[in-house]
Formats: sequence, structure tokens, C-alpha cells
Amino acid sequence: MPATDSPALVVARFLKTNNYTESYEAFIAEAGLPYDAGTVSKGDLTLEVLLEEKKTFDLSAQFERLGAEDGVGGWTVPAPTAARAVTALPSSSNILSAAVAATTTGGDAASTPTLLATTADRRLHVLDATSQALRASLAGLHDSPILSCAVFRQQYLLTASMSGQLAVSDIAGSTTEQRRDHSKYIVKVAVHDEEDGPLIATAGWDCKINLYSPSIAEEQFSLGEPTASITLPTKPEAIVFLRHPETAQPILIVSRTDSSFLYYYTTEPKPRLLGRQNLAPHSNAWVAFTPSALALCPTDHSLLAVGTSTVPHMKLLLVRLLVPPYAQEAPSTSAAPATPLRTLLLDDGPATETQASQARAALVIAERESAAIQIHCTTMAPQTAYSTPAVAWRPDGSGVWVNGDDGAIRGVEVSSGKVVSTLQGHEAGSKVRCLWAGDVDGEDGKEEMLVSGGFDQKLIVWRAVPPS
Repeated sequence: MPATDSPALVVARFLKTNNYTESYEAFIAEAGLPYDAGTVSKGDLTLEVLLEEKKTFDLSAQFERLGAEDGVGGWTVPAPTAARAVTALPSSSNILSAAVAATTTGGDAASTPTLLATTADRRLHVLDATSQALRASLAGLHDSPILSCAVFRQQYLLTASMSGQLAVSDIAGSTTEQRRDHSKYIVKVAVHDEEDGPLIATAGWDCKINLYSPSIAEEQFSLGEPTASITLPTKPEAIVFLRHPETAQPILIVSRTDSSFLYYYTTEPKPRLLGRQNLAPHSNAWVAFTPSALALCPTDHSLLAVGTSTVPHMKLLLVRLLVPPYAQEAPSTSAAPATPLRTLLLDDGPATETQASQARAALVIAERESAAIQIHCTTMAPQTAYSTPAVAWRPDGSGVWVNGDDGAIRGVEVSSGKVVSTLQGHEAGSKVRCLWAGDVDGEDGKEEMLVSGGFDQKLIVWRAVPPS
């Protein structure tokens, strides 16, 4: 008996299902198939299913938008390809987050690149980023696994857990403040570390984003009560700070579940929704996808990489940000959320709007939002509805790394939208949970590095050349 997805069985099922009795009997006799080969069971591959999948693939391919083929500004080499698994971790557990940041121990001490990795056993591992030597493994910071961490002013460590707790500690693990302003998972901590007004944002699965304005007096860090809170209809997926191009005020870009929009919020004591940008402007679906991972280009902060929730493979979007005007008056609650963009694009005057004029205005906005999508490509990184997409820019902005559920990390060239590098270091078929990419100060100057962590309990540091 051939495989259930063999061409002969597919043809046999078609003939028997459509009552081509004589043709069916002649075919199975010539193909050497058993008499019941054309019986269709639940889940069997049929000709109709193949045609439907082909139509879906063709439709998906039509929406892909790739870049130029001339290679100008393409993927730079050397790129990280040499894997070195971190063996200094004192325990084996799924890696939940990983990031590299410059840290100091206080005073005038020189900063050193530090690798921070969190695991499902509620530990935070602090390692030297260049040698991967373990400095500390902290087990008592939280009562649940840590999902996100960030470093503030190179001295203070912010860690957020599944229980909704946010903790402030030093690099050695001495906790100075703990807050529980979320009732569920805090999935992301974002830091706007500026002297004129530092901000910290936390996104939780209680459908809230909290904003903090920390104070530092006499070397004492205080997080304090949230200065503002944003309540969302669905849970937030990703948050990114950005300075407004006109006013230089910090604003927050938010994506949330079951919405294909980017939302722009002010960070004032009473945050305002400035507007939104549709990443699927011509889609007929209620929800085409969720923008699950956001990362600003390190060389051009008007360009955003977006990892989407699409299945069975992640789609990557490179989007030019259409930041709405920083209007002081609050938008009308009866107006569409995209009104600031519409005001920017159109000048209809005081005339009464008709249904046709509204449709024309919506089309103008959709066309502009569509033109803002520089790249729309399929990464071929497998994922399911339960996956956690992750994206990380190469420090020179020439490419984006994406994770996948098959244990591979793929590098996408920004100029063409093509997958030009595939890194195999994790267990085949395992989930790569987190990524970080950037330049790290080493003995020989800056060195490009990629860090990945997965559910195969491996933490891997990727370098452009094999470590000596």
C-alpha cells in the first residue's frame, strides 16, 4: 500500500468519490492498488483539498512584496554563522528571554557587555557576553518565571514575571522595589532612557499598558506608582518607544491581539490615541493577522520590522511608519481611529461628507498605508497559533533575523525580502523562543553577535567567526 499522500491514491479517491466505476476499477488494477484504495477517511488528502491549497498559496503569493534584485544595500558579510552553546548555566530549563546590555556595578566602573537570560525555572542568569562566563544565577527575584527584562542606566535591572510583578534590582540581584500593577502576565518591558524624561512601559495580558516615570535621587532609583495607564480591548502583543518626528515627544507604538493595526499613543499623564496604521489595508478579512513582534531599525527609526502571527509560516513586514500629527486636542470618539491620517491626507473643507466621499477618503488612506509596506515576504519559518514570533535587526540594518518552531533561525535580506541565511543550532523541531542581535564591545573592538534561546533548553551565541 503506497503512502496516504501518494498521487495514485489521490487519483483513486477522486475516481471513486465521483462514481467513475469502470475507470476506477481499471486504474487500481493497472496501478496495483487494493480494491478499497479509493475510500476516503477523515483527514485523507484529496484532489479537491490540493486544489484549494494551491489557490490559497497563489493568493498569498500575490500579496507578497519583495524588494530590488540589484543587491544594492544587501545582506552584509561576514554575518553570525558560528554557534557556541552556553554551557555555564547551572540548570536545564526552557529559555524564555535573552538580551545583551552594557552594565556597570555603580560608581565610575567601566561598563561591560552582559548577557541576561531567563528560564522557566524562575531563574535569571547573568553572564559575560563575550566569554559566556557565568557571573550569577538569581533564583529569588520572582515567584514565577520571568518573561521580560531590561537594563536602565546600566545599573538597574527591571524584570517582569508571569504573575504580573515588576521588580527593580541591581545586577547582583539585590531587590530594591517590587510592584504588582498587572493582574496577569507582563509580556514586555520597554525603556525610554533619556535624561529629559525617562519612561518605562509594561504590557500585560490583563489588557493594560502601564507607564512609569522613574526618579533617581542621590543614586537611589524609585519606580513609584504608574503615572499613566492604557486600557485596550484585547491583550497587547508588543510595545516600542519612538520619538515623534515633529515634536520629539516620546510616543508608544502598540500592537494587540486580533488587530492588524499599529496604534500610536502619547505618553502624557492622560495618554491619547494619536491614530493607527493598518498593516493589511486591502484585506477583506476581519483580522488578517496579528503583529506579534516589533523592532525598530537601528539605522533608520522610521522603519519597523513586524513579525506576524500568520500560519503555517511567519510573514515578515518591513513598514515605513506613518506617524500621525501630535495634535493637542483629543480626537472625537465618534470618528474613525484613522482620522488623524485622514486629516493629514485630505482637505475636504466644511462640506458635508457623503458615502462616496468617505469611501474615497478610506481608499486614499489604504493606498498610503499599502505604499508604506516596503517588504511583505514569507519567511518559511513554521509556526502555529500558539507560537511567539520574534524578530531582531542586524546592527547595520541590512537584514532581520526571525525565529521558528523548527529549531532554525532565518536571516531575511532587507533589500530583497529573501531568506539568505538559515542557522541550524537548536534541536530540529524545537521552538526558538527568543532572539537578540547587536554589536558587542570586545577586546578587538565591536563584534556583531546574535543570541538565541529555545525550548530545547539551549542558549546559543552566534558569531561571525568561530570563537578562539
